Amino acid sequence: MGILVQVLLTAVAVWVATLIPGIDLEEGASTPAKIGTLIGVALLFGLVNAVVKPLVKFFGCLFYLVTLGLIGLVVNALLFWLTGWLANELGLPFDVTGFWPAFWGAIIVALAGWVLNIVYDRVTDRD
Repeated sequence: MGILVQVLLTAVAVWVATLIPGIDLEEGASTPAKIGTLIGVALLFGLVNAVVKPLVKFFGCLFYLVTLGLIGLVVNALLFWLTGWLANELGLPFDVTGFWPAFWGAIIVALAGWVLNIVYDRVTDRD
């Protein structure tokens, strides 16, 4: 159940990121189609973060040390951009048109995901 909730929270965070110009869902699509696309992108983003990010951190360890971790913002942007490209290749109507939309989108996804996780944890702790 935890993975399903995490995917749904990430899908909502990606949806919030579509407010950034340059991050687009297919216009004119039905609401269920958009929800399906967001869930697919959330799954893909989770997969990219689970597979590619540890490799980048391992091989780029020196850059993380030299920049005091600020390179992580660039890495997250590139991973979000990669997710947009992979989504297009897999036929999902999700576009990230460049580095700067990916940069701000990755920050929005991280912040929105963090807030949503806090809210979810508080709601489930009441039970």
